Amino acid sequence: MISRSPFNFSMRIDGERSSALDQARGRIVLIVGFILLAYIVVAGRLFDVTIIQGYFHAAEETATREDDVSKTHLARRGDIVDRNGVILATSLKTASLYADAKLMTDAEGTARQLTKIFPNLVYGDLLKKFQSERRFIWIHRNLTPQEQQKILNIGDPGLGFAYDYKRIYPQGRLTAHMVGYTDVDGRGLGGIERSFNSFLTKSSDTIRLSLDIRLQHILRRETQKAISDFNGIGGAGVIMNVKNGEILAAISLPDFDPHDPSAAQNDLHRFNRVTLGVYELGSTFKIFTAAALLEKKKVSMATTFDARSPLHRGNRIIRDFRPEKRVMTVPEVFMYSSNIGTALMGEAIGTQGLKAMYSDLGLMKRMDFEIDEMGRPLMPTPWRDINTLTASYGHGIAVTPLQLVSAVSAIVNGGTLVRPTLVMKDEKSKPQTSVRVISKETSLKMRQLMRLVVSDGTARKADVKGYMVGGKTGTAQKNVNGRYLDDKRISSFVSVFPMTDPEYAVFIMVDEPKPNKDSFGYATAGWVAVPAVARVISSFAPLYNLAPEQDAPDLAEPLRPFLHKVSGEGH
Repeated sequence: MISRSPFNFSMRIDGERSSALDQARGRIVLIVGFILLAYIVVAGRLFDVTIIQGYFHAAEETATREDDVSKTHLARRGDIVDRNGVILATSLKTASLYADAKLMTDAEGTARQLTKIFPNLVYGDLLKKFQSERRFIWIHRNLTPQEQQKILNIGDPGLGFAYDYKRIYPQGRLTAHMVGYTDVDGRGLGGIERSFNSFLTKSSDTIRLSLDIRLQHILRRETQKAISDFNGIGGAGVIMNVKNGEILAAISLPDFDPHDPSAAQNDLHRFNRVTLGVYELGSTFKIFTAAALLEKKKVSMATTFDARSPLHRGNRIIRDFRPEKRVMTVPEVFMYSSNIGTALMGEAIGTQGLKAMYSDLGLMKRMDFEIDEMGRPLMPTPWRDINTLTASYGHGIAVTPLQLVSAVSAIVNGGTLVRPTLVMKDEKSKPQTSVRVISKETSLKMRQLMRLVVSDGTARKADVKGYMVGGKTGTAQKNVNGRYLDDKRISSFVSVFPMTDPEYAVFIMVDEPKPNKDSFGYATAGWVAVPAVARVISSFAPLYNLAPEQDAPDLAEPLRPFLHKVSGEGH
């Protein structure tokens, strides 16, 4: 018989209840755990999206904006100075304005106020850009301090400043063609700025030019006066050391403002007539013909040429501008600038001989120079014997003014070729290799002939007392689209001084001069370019402390026995 105790029954019931409660409690805990886990996942995701990714997104946008700003930053470009250290080109740090559209608080008001500060900005265009939500919008570059202060007064947090460098040319137009200019991003577009763009961009070193800003001013002033006095359309000038080739001054007119080259009236203002322009420079070429005759044919100064009547060769007739109509000696042909006599000289030299002289002097190919804008000479093609006669007096052959000055320097400096240079050499640099083109004896004879032109011939207005100036005039009809025009000419004069020991060449050219009331109807080199060169030398010599040669015998004196008649102003 089994007895059932109430106590045992009560324990069994309590045990079953406890188990059910534990099971329910476990389920509740499990559900709560899942809910908590879900909340943690959601909270973590929200934290990731709103905090972590938001931070990196903002940082990315900030980095993008800063990258846009940094792309506009220009490294400081190296300076360019003249031979005495005067600054010709430098870079100044300036502020430029940009906008962050997302940070703007008052797009309409800000756009309106900016158009008041910068009248060239258009309100509608600015407002459209400000509503684009772009993080970087260029507004205006190279602000003045006054403009920057007005922008700060607007107080919009969406406006910011980036800092870069602006190219400044303290001498303005005075050195525009030789120094050159840059674009808004600092890339060189002309002159030394272009040719040495990589060096100036990557290096903070200064480029020192051979130019003397004082001589540059003198040369520009006198070249411009000659152009203005004779109503020319342009001109060029060069001063060069005939011994080492250093360019002391070089002017091309009309010129332009390198700070705003696009404002030039036309391309002719930016056109470098000294290095890029090629011109028929007329009778200045008689220097090279006479030198070739003396060097190659070894003729004496007493050798004569019959210039009594025009020279007929084939279907060409060669005449003199102011005919002497007589037999002339070598000094007379050169002094009176006889085309007939010079053509006969060319005929005596021969085609190969004359071309060889021109080639030796660097007149038949593009010149190597520190500036990239270099013109290529124009030669007769094909070159026939008749071209030898006309080229002997500078007709039908065109070169740059710089080439002419270089070639003349070789004739007078003792006979060695000199290469023009604009960048000062390092003191450790090797000197130029001497290449002889004519003998010292021929060089002396040519200096005598060139002195005779100034003392007795077509360039007497260049006879600056005490400085033994020599040179050669050149007046040539201008070739326009293959036609020579009687009423358009190039008037030029190349001079050297002192002729006893040549140091400097001075060249001035005027394009299309017209006669004025004081020139008696002439616009030839003797009236146009010669006086201008004389004024340059009169200012130049004292500036360089060149003492006058008061008692020195005239270099032309040995040639006077070969003269039979004195004529007037020639060409």
